[in-house]
Amino acid sequence: MTPNYGWGLPVQASTFAPNIDFGIWVIHVAMFAIFILWSIFFVYLLIRYRRKPGVAADHGEGHPLKSLIPDFFVLAFEIALIAFYAIPGWSRIKMTTPPAQEANVVEMVAEQFAWDFQYPGADGKFGRRDAKFMDSANPLGLDPQDSAGRDDVVSINELHVPLGKPTVIYMTSKDVIHSFFIPEFRVKQDAVPGMRIPVWFEPTKAGTYELACAQLCGVDHSMMRGDVVVQTPKEYEAWLKSQTPQNADNPAAKPPENPANEF
Repeated sequence: MTPNYGWGLPVQASTFAPNIDFGIWVIHVAMFAIFILWSIFFVYLLIRYRRKPGVAADHGEGHPLKSLIPDFFVLAFEIALIAFYAIPGWSRIKMTTPPAQEANVVEMVAEQFAWDFQYPGADGKFGRRDAKFMDSANPLGLDPQDSAGRDDVVSINELHVPLGKPTVIYMTSKDVIHSFFIPEFRVKQDAVPGMRIPVWFEPTKAGTYELACAQLCGVDHSMMRGDVVVQTPKEYEAWLKSQTPQNADNPAAKPPENPANEF
């Protein structure tokens, strides 16, 4: 993951990373330009109106709005940035989610101090979760009696996603607020207890990327990290098939050999 970071921003590894970076650079260039222009103006005033022997100070008043002209230019720039960049970008990234049939859908539950991911099996359905089933062997609390969850795969601190396809993650938290942050994807979203919040991204580069918690969540907050592994679609399917379903070894998840209606 070291090559992903340098002196500037991390590498761009998602479809909307370039758009996010564009806004960052525009704001930084604008602020630098404003700083330089104001500095030049202040130096000019210091020299032009410096104290001179025999010259009395002139306290003449001009139009009250004259001194606000530079501020109007800055205000116009900020309004244009919000109207033509921020609002459309926010709408595309946060207000719309790719259709489930066109995306790779994953469920995620954050906890102190780990990321738990649930992938649907061959049936494409997520198994039911319930807090009463949660333990060290079943961190997501998958219901062993739910047939839809018998082929579900669970991974901890390692998220696998296919390259070139949108991934939609529905997230929540067991305990406190956590923040799902992948710097290379320019993705950050809070996971809140009691809420099911979607976040999505589409990777553009295969590789391994860092997943960190960006919200102080306890004594081991700094250790709450994971890996995001972006694979080709074939590699992703092969990985998914190679994983043992969460309830594969749970006797309660298997149908009885002699059902009650058989003798």
